[in-house]
Amino acid sequence: MDFLDISKQRYTTKHYNPTRKISDKDINELLEVVRLAPSAVNIQPWHFYVGSSQSAKEKILKAIPDFNIPRIQDCSHFVVLCSKTKMTDQELSAITQKEDADGRYPKAEIRDAVDSHRKIFARMHEDQGDFTQWTAKQTYIAMTALLYAAASKGIDSTPIEGMDFDKTDEILNLKNKNLKSVMIVALGYRAENDSNADRPKSRLNYDEVISSID
Repeated sequence: MDFLDISKQRYTTKHYNPTRKISDKDINELLEVVRLAPSAVNIQPWHFYVGSSQSAKEKILKAIPDFNIPRIQDCSHFVVLCSKTKMTDQELSAITQKEDADGRYPKAEIRDAVDSHRKIFARMHEDQGDFTQWTAKQTYIAMTALLYAAASKGIDSTPIEGMDFDKTDEILNLKNKNLKSVMIVALGYRAENDSNADRPKSRLNYDEVISSID
């Protein structure tokens, strides 16, 4: 199935079959997709917490309002996507060092220039006061990759913003890790009576959202 077909067919699942579980192979491949997601200046300002056990669900359900509880209770796995609220020079340099070890830089001066520019971008957003918004935007890129990668495997998903973010941060002790929860994605297989499955997909028309620049 090509990406356009996936885009036409994917939808947000409302009810999951609690007896169907995602295989270890598939969940590990989905997590590899989010690890490989693109981000501005390759800053990778995120961390992902994965749960599937009953104890993990009970822990995170304390941050989920009643209307979204079934999504977490019955899904196979859930992923809490978190963005960084602060990054030190040491953390930024560690990215450059990893890139260097992976063979991205033919010359040391190119490596050093990229390292400097990444720090300039990070500090610019800190000075503008929008660092956390900037990193959250990058984390949404990872979320989109996760949703469509799951759909490519026939795995259903639900992106959830209907949650208590402060409570989630408390449960996972995120503040002490310079992290902030951005959303939760539930993953699994739809129930036979899922209320959203048979609804036709609806989006605004092409010419309402796309224009050519002459």
